Amino acid sequence: MAARRPKKERPEELMDTSTLPGVAKEGTQVQTEGEKVAEKAEKKKAKKSRVRGKQYQQKRGLVDKTKTYSSTEAVELIKQMSFSKFTGSLEAHLEVKEAGASATLTFPHSTGKSVRAEIVTEELLEKIGKGVIEFDVLIARPEDMQNIAKFAKVLGPKGLMPNPKNGTITPTPEKRKKELEAGAVTLRTEKKAPLVHTTVGKLSMDTKELAANVDALVKAFDVKVVKLYLAASMSPSVRVTIVKAVV
Repeated sequence: MAARRPKKERPEELMDTSTLPGVAKEGTQVQTEGEKVAEKAEKKKAKKSRVRGKQYQQKRGLVDKTKTYSSTEAVELIKQMSFSKFTGSLEAHLEVKEAGASATLTFPHSTGKSVRAEIVTEELLEKIGKGVIEFDVLIARPEDMQNIAKFAKVLGPKGLMPNPKNGTITPTPEKRKKELEAGAVTLRTEKKAPLVHTTVGKLSMDTKELAANVDALVKAFDVKVVKLYLAASMSPSVRVTIVKAVV
């Protein structure tokens, strides 16, 4: 009697494909890489989320979320709500119509922040070459840029390279230096979002002075402003009424 031939196995029976990466057993769903990334992001966000403290919750109850406040009303309210043990700053957060918007202004009252501005000279370049940087803003004439280029790797990461967009490359550097030391600032949005963040003063300042700084900020951006919120270093935020400049 002839021997029985062994049963020929089908290719799919030679391997348990459910053990392969990206292949699920029957009745299960395969989680894509995108879903895995999203799941990790959600878990990370959940870990970072925190419940506001009791003191913050109490202060937030002073804000009427159904209304917007004038700049003066907002400043007065924030002074009441600030609970930091140090003298806090008044922060302004604007939403404008488009990312990339910028404005240059000089606040009518000091914000409490001093600016050390320097004009490019041979002596100053020698100090930079030795790693000595004792300024917040560097101002240059157009013809100075060829000498500054070799320091780009040092100044660039610190945001200190002169730039025509913020007026630090100018044929009149002495004038620009005086403006900056008097409080002139150039504000621009975040790179990928139409948001501007800045400090307009210390809470120890007079309410009228702080309100005047807020109004000057809105006027600088004018029709581009969509929303404006004020807050202290440690306080809930308050939405401010946008008053457009009258032409």
